[in-house]
Amino acid sequence: MSPITVLRTLAVVTVLLGAPLACGADDEKDIRAVLDAQVAAWNKGDLDGFMAGYWNDEKLTFVSGGDITSGWKKTKERYEKRYKADGKEMGRLTFSELYVETFGSNAAMLRGKFELSLEKEKDEKKKHPRGRFTLILKKFPDGWKIVHDHTSAEEVK
Repeated sequence: MSPITVLRTLAVVTVLLGAPLACGADDEKDIRAVLDAQVAAWNKGDLDGFMAGYWNDEKLTFVSGGDITSGWKKTKERYEKRYKADGKEMGRLTFSELYVETFGSNAAMLRGKFELSLEKEKDEKKKHPRGRFTLILKKFPDGWKIVHDHTSAEEVK
């Protein structure tokens, strides 16, 4: 077997087995830029800017607290109710411990940690919600978008 045939065979086997591919530097940079833009928008109180990182489609899924929210519009409404309603605040958002892994040229998983600082919150236990998230992203013609978000808050002790 020629070296080219061997390489082609290995590539096909890798794709068929669904093995994760190394994340290209440009893809990882672009994916991280989506989250950087979300943090910047959130911290300015710009929910529309934050939502720009999500796929604007009814097939978007957001899982948190045992609930599944389907669709971009309903996901935005969930955020509005929790963080933009009267007496609510968006606070200051940070992401850390980000890990990106691509699955082919147009799909990726990102996991990380979030923390919110809510200055107006009177209950000290609720002042700094934090937790973990796993995102599935898809590359569209206009860039990477979150198509699935599973966020879990840490238990408040």
